[in-house]
Parts: sequence; structure tokens; C-alpha cells
Amino acid sequence: MENEKSVQSRREFVKQSSMLAGGLVAMPFLSHAGYNSSVQDTIKVALIGCGGRGTGAAMQAMLSKQNVKLVAMADAFRDRLDSCYKSLMEEGEENGVKDKLAVKEEAKFTGFDAYLKAIPLADVVILATPPGFRPIHFAEAIKQGKHVFMEKPVATDPAGVKKVLESAAEAKKKKLNVVVGLQRHYQNSYRELYKRVKDGMIGDITSGQVWWNNDGVWVKMRQPGQTEMEYQMRNWYYFNWLCGDHITEQHIHNIDVMNWFKGAYPVKAQGMGGRQVRTGKEFGEIYDHHYVEFEYADGSILNSQCRHIKGTYAKVDEMFVGTKGVVKCGAAEITSKGKSLYKFDKKGENNPYQTEHDELFAAIAKGEFKFTDAENGAYSTLTSIVGRMATYSGEVIDWDKTLNSGISIQPAQYSFDAQPPVLPDSNGFYPIATPGVTKYFS
Repeated sequence: MENEKSVQSRREFVKQSSMLAGGLVAMPFLSHAGYNSSVQDTIKVALIGCGGRGTGAAMQAMLSKQNVKLVAMADAFRDRLDSCYKSLMEEGEENGVKDKLAVKEEAKFTGFDAYLKAIPLADVVILATPPGFRPIHFAEAIKQGKHVFMEKPVATDPAGVKKVLESAAEAKKKKLNVVVGLQRHYQNSYRELYKRVKDGMIGDITSGQVWWNNDGVWVKMRQPGQTEMEYQMRNWYYFNWLCGDHITEQHIHNIDVMNWFKGAYPVKAQGMGGRQVRTGKEFGEIYDHHYVEFEYADGSILNSQCRHIKGTYAKVDEMFVGTKGVVKCGAAEITSKGKSLYKFDKKGENNPYQTEHDELFAAIAKGEFKFTDAENGAYSTLTSIVGRMATYSGEVIDWDKTLNSGISIQPAQYSFDAQPPVLPDSNGFYPIATPGVTKYFS
């Protein structure tokens, strides 16, 4: 879930991209059955998850230069699906891609099993539901031989990460392209900074700091007649089985950049966090702040902080210190002893949310097997989960032990009448993890 400003900026970019859509190019499509060289081939897309991010991703797919058509939609709730369809119709009209919205009424599916009905109708599947569902949706898409764009994070617990890794291996065997919405990998400034870090401009990274500090996101209050499952689904951001806490759902972007530039994943973590300000029952079970020290195999420690508290200092950025220099990602600059070694020209910046779709669909149209993002997406997700477990418990959390723990926080059954894995007390408050009391490996 991106914050409101991010969603608005993506929509502004989409509105400005009608010129791109005006010169649509139909290119050959690689189906799961094999190569097809006809320029008339259509790349059929199914959207699973019709919230704000799903709506944006579907529009970006249609704005790519390929012969793409959205042919199926699925969501747990009909009102969300209808709202998404209406938005796509309106934006499609503005951007000249309305003809690419080809979802018939019989291809609009709702409920927990809606994904099973939508996936078979497509060549490419967009997965944009709350992340707790990502492992099962991704597994089904790969099982059915579909290329995938899936939003981050890709799971909310270690068992889900394991399942995604298994599906990622299967995707490679089947030569299915998978792009994960960790969009910094598709942003020009980050790509240029990374090239120079990899080439040794700052030497070995010995420390660093990544931030996602801002006001937080929406709250949806309980409505009369809702089952507990529906309430949690509607207010999914505040329940770990669905969201993973904001350290996983949002801060994963910065944590992923940390791993990417470091060229490794941490071996353990320890940290602190809690609910100091955002303590109401409407905020479910998640913390409002986390601070984590991630330790890597070479002994270096990179720090992570995220906060959702209104009225506080806001910062979303990354900075890494090397033996020869410092990289400041937000400023898109590399310095050494106060002198600039490299500065990216912001005139060359792109919209990475669009680029990740442009490159994915171009590869599919050309019959190329080019993108294997799922494994990194899973490991960066696991990094954030290790961080969450460290702040919740106050323990030192081991990477390997966590990955192989089999810990699952998912419900036994996916149904609106089923009980979610966490329930409120008689006053409507949910149990909160307590450092020193909450245990994982003791």
C-alpha cells in the first residue's frame, strides 16, 4: 500500500502518458504454450486485487506499447471491483486506451476463490491483493503457466516466503517472466547509482541507513453487520496476516534497496519498536514505529527505521557509507569527503511504476525470458519479516532459522464466516506483541 501522495503521482503520470498510448505497437507474444510470431496476437491480462495499486498497475499495463487487453478482474468485494472498473474506464478514456479494457461481465469474479476463475483467462496475471494472499495466488499463476507482475511484499510470514521461493523456482523452469513491484530496480537514478556502487566507486559498504517515516495510511472503521473476517479484510493494513505491519508492507522498498546495493541479505537482526501514539483499536495489532539493526555476513550493520506517526519528521530515503565514499539515493549523488563524485541529472528520471510494466510486456511480446524478480522479492520480504520479529520480541532473530521455521500466521480457512487468526477482546482491542514477552525461538 503506497501513501496517498504516491498514488496521486502515479495517476498524474498515467494522465500525462496518453502520447505514449497513441502510438501503440502490436508485437509478437510468447504464450505459455510456445512462441507465436503473429503481430496480431493479444497479450491477455487478468487483474487479481482491485484496490488502488491494482487499478494503477492495470492502467500501466494497458499504457505499455504492446497489444495488451485486460480481460478478467477478481476481488474479494464487488464494490471494489466495480470502483476499479469505473476508474479504468474513465482514465482509459482520457489516455486513449479505453479499447484495451475488454472485461466482460462474465469475467468479473468476486470472493476468496475469484482468482481461480480469472487466472485461466489470461496470459499475464497482475497480483495486487493484500500481500497475505500473494503466496497462494502466485503459486496458482505459475502452476497455470502465466507470466506475473506482483506487488510487494510477496508474503507476510516465513511459510509464505518459502512457498513463493518454491513457485519462483518453478517459474524459472517454465521460463515465465516475473516482475515484482519493488520499482526502484526500474528507476533510472537508482540504476545509475547502483552501477557505480557495483563498479567500486564507494568501495565496500560498511554501514548505512534506510528510512520510511511518514504520517501513515487510511483507516476504515468497523461497519454494522460486518463479520470479523470482512472487517479485517476491509481494514487489512492493520492485521499482520494480511499486511505484515508497515515495516513489511511499505518499508520493504528501502530494505530492498539496502540488500540490492549491499549485494547480500542479512544473517540476523535485532531492534526495538512499539505503539506509542497510534494505540486505538482501529489500528489493529501493528506497531507505529520500528528500528532495526541488520547484520550481514561480513560484520557490517545497516540500520532501518520506519514510523507512522502524524506530525513527525517525514523521510523516505536510503544512504550507504563505503570505504571510499557515500551514496545518497534521494539526492541521486555519490560523494567522498564532501566532494561530489557523481550526480544523476534528474532530467533523465523516469516513472519506474510505468517502466516495470513497459519492460515486462516488451519482453513477453518478443518471446524473451528476462525477468526473475520473485526470488529477490521473497528474500527482501523475509528481511522485513526478520526485522518485525526482532522488534516484536526484543530477541536477536536469525535469518536461516526464520526462513526454515515454518511459522505461518494465516487463517485455517479463507471464508467471510471463518475466524481470522487474531481476534479482539471484549473491548474491541487486539493483542499486541510485547518485547520480552513475545517469543519466537526461545
